[in-house]
Amino acid sequence: MIRMEELMGKIHSIESFGTVDGPGIRFVVFMQGCPMRCQYCHNPDTWEINGGISKSVQDILEEYSKYKEFLKGGGLTVTGGEPLLQIDFVISLFEEAKRRNIHTCLDTSGILFPIDVWSKKENVSNTEIELFKKYQKLITVTDLVMLDIKHIDEEGHRQLTGFSNKAILAFAKFLDDLDVRMWIRHVVVPKITDQKELLYRLGLFLGDLKNLKGLDILPYHTMGEVKYQKMGIDYPLKGIPALEKKEAVTAREEVIAGIKKKRLDRENYKN
Repeated sequence: MIRMEELMGKIHSIESFGTVDGPGIRFVVFMQGCPMRCQYCHNPDTWEINGGISKSVQDILEEYSKYKEFLKGGGLTVTGGEPLLQIDFVISLFEEAKRRNIHTCLDTSGILFPIDVWSKKENVSNTEIELFKKYQKLITVTDLVMLDIKHIDEEGHRQLTGFSNKAILAFAKFLDDLDVRMWIRHVVVPKITDQKELLYRLGLFLGDLKNLKGLDILPYHTMGEVKYQKMGIDYPLKGIPALEKKEAVTAREEVIAGIKKKRLDRENYKN
């Protein structure tokens, strides 16, 4: 059995006073590695799993302890990249954090969720079954999940990220089934996810989730374009303007309208 101090994670960076990564002031660990290639990603330097630096669970919690007096009302957030590429490390980190009474928050896309096991598909591999067990274990030490839904339409999601969104939406329902607190994050990109119909559809999906505790509708920005230039990578959304904050407010209202409609329909159905 690997002891806590021996399990190493690939870490991109750490932010000691995060204010947008969960409730309160957070100690934020950015994990290295991501399978998706979201066109609006502003951290392409997190993509490769072998980048970053190696740290143990003990390394991270010792660093956390230096700031814990300033993190009251907050806690520890693990994000990426896609942190669940390193699920064993995240489980170990969160287990030890809970032993120390630290609030844990996971910021994930949910893209790696083993949907075939969850949906009880036949002939799934033992590897997938074991991975599903790890997800079940992870949520027992996770206080909050911040789930990034990139695009509510499956084909649109493929074009935007290179992947289907089925695993992501299934992960949201998995969390709901087990009553895990969840915040949703959704980036609104001009000409891609800013259509009223898409935003309303997202709301209809979210309206079915009893565990929804927060909704962040984020305006697309172009600040990551400089990183692409430095790394010699073509920026996929070159020429797409940043979304104005007032447009993000309008978009959020459209999502809320969908949530309210679905919840009203559910209540009417019960009655």
